[in-house]
Amino acid sequence: METRRGDLRAPFPEDFESRLTGRRVERLWRRGKYIMADLDGGETLVIHLGMSGGIRVYKPAGEDIGRGKHDHVVFETDAPARIVFTDHRRFGLMTIVDTESLQSHTLFKNLGIEPLSKQFDADYLRKVLKGKKTHIKSALLDQRVIAGLGNIYACESLWRSRISPKRKAAKISGANLDVLARAVKEVLKQALSAGGSSLRDHRQTNGELGYFQNAFAVYDREGQRCMRRGCDGTIKRIVQSGRSTFYCPSCQTY
Repeated sequence: METRRGDLRAPFPEDFESRLTGRRVERLWRRGKYIMADLDGGETLVIHLGMSGGIRVYKPAGEDIGRGKHDHVVFETDAPARIVFTDHRRFGLMTIVDTESLQSHTLFKNLGIEPLSKQFDADYLRKVLKGKKTHIKSALLDQRVIAGLGNIYACESLWRSRISPKRKAAKISGANLDVLARAVKEVLKQALSAGGSSLRDHRQTNGELGYFQNAFAVYDREGQRCMRRGCDGTIKRIVQSGRSTFYCPSCQTY
């Protein structure tokens, strides 16, 4: 492997290259927005893409791919394949953590539940949102509540469940929380099937664009007509907790 600079948003661990060279990946998984690669020897490589990072997989490894200006880490595997981490804003992260201590590590100990897990349902939302004074949109983006849910998918889920992003999280009824939990899962599954949403930086590992952006009902559609049948509202953009929120004031009234 090769690191082409000394850091991303934080320095690489000491002896990063030598600690990874020759190691076998025994499991590849995800926790929230972190990509996890369990290695032989009891350690886990942790990768966060940040705002603009991406991973490309080139097969065969000998393919002439050039040297991109923002290609910061290159892995060579015996597959054979070349795996390139690219991040022009350098908000990404790579580190190595003892596998047994992952759950207590500062990056993971406060993460909430996975939205695609069986445990994520209306009862869970009712429990974690009880007493919260923040609006529901910010609550959905709180990684201590739901691990991995991003801004696009929070907006789309609220639209599908007809819940106003300005509604206080603790004031949403149980019936509407049930609709919301199902909407979150539905949106995420459809986005995964579509390869994600490519607005600026996102590419799939094979370099192709995702296409879930073609199914957006509200996100990035400010001033356009609502797509819900029977609604003649116009999509509005507001800022909540420093993030853009897109919604339809006419039909998102719960």
